[in-house]
Amino acid sequence: MTIDTIGSATTARTATERAPVSSDAAAAQGAARAPATAVETAAAVKAPSAAPTLDQVNEAVSQLNKSAQAKSQGLEFSVDSDTKRTVVKVIDQSTKEVLRQIPSPEALEIAKSLESKSGTGLLISQTA
Repeated sequence: MTIDTIGSATTARTATERAPVSSDAAAAQGAARAPATAVETAAAVKAPSAAPTLDQVNEAVSQLNKSAQAKSQGLEFSVDSDTKRTVVKVIDQSTKEVLRQIPSPEALEIAKSLESKSGTGLLISQTA
């Protein structure tokens, strides 16, 4: 069967031929707001967003760590004190071993060295 024959083999169903929608889905569709206009969408994208403060980030991290879903999935959220970056760790529930960390400890060290003011030996910690 080719694409041409697929298109001609089926015809579009009318609204009365479609399966009825459940009452919850129908209410959600009726309650949904109209799509945004192009001007609204462009303004939302171009609008400057206020960066959260460190206190706001720490509060959000605290709330995430308290959530039951994060605990059941073995997720731990934190903020690296040196780079001020959010860190997510995947932890084995039985052994409490860190299975994965995003960003990795190495990436955090690289970011820390790149952000430092020294300028010399940015990525290499050896001496000649």
